Amino acid sequence: MSNKSHESDVAFIKALAELLNENDLTELSVKREYGEDDTLNVRVSRRGEVVTTQMSAAPAPAYAAAAPAASAPSEPAEDPASHPGAVTSPMVGTVYMQAEPGAPSFVSVGQQVAEGDTLLIIEAMKTMNHIPAPRAGTVMRILIEDGAAVEYGAPLMIIE
Repeated sequence: MSNKSHESDVAFIKALAELLNENDLTELSVKREYGEDDTLNVRVSRRGEVVTTQMSAAPAPAYAAAAPAASAPSEPAEDPASHPGAVTSPMVGTVYMQAEPGAPSFVSVGQQVAEGDTLLIIEAMKTMNHIPAPRAGTVMRILIEDGAAVEYGAPLMIIE
């Protein structure tokens, strides 16, 4: 692979990062095949990481070290799930922030909650599961939107 291909790969990675931001995506993953033993795998993520893997007989390109600059600089590198006050989803399902459409939300940012207060509902297999506050504190951040699908272990909100 020539140096020209490496320069085009840098432009390609930058274009992926721009596409990620312009379309409000959380992650893009692309595989480029140059030949039988020459492949470029790129994953650009809003979580502050850019993973670039070169699968070929040639040494890793020089741009691999510069690739993280292509990620969105405004995004915090901290993963909300690792925050000590993170409340994570105990199941896969759909999040509802209020008991029924048009009703007020169970919680809002800045609100004080007591241990056991309902934070939200996760619908799983046609069953509405009330998710209680694991501890008393203040809701600092709500990381999900009403009606969003969540996975097991996904961060829902931060309570401090």
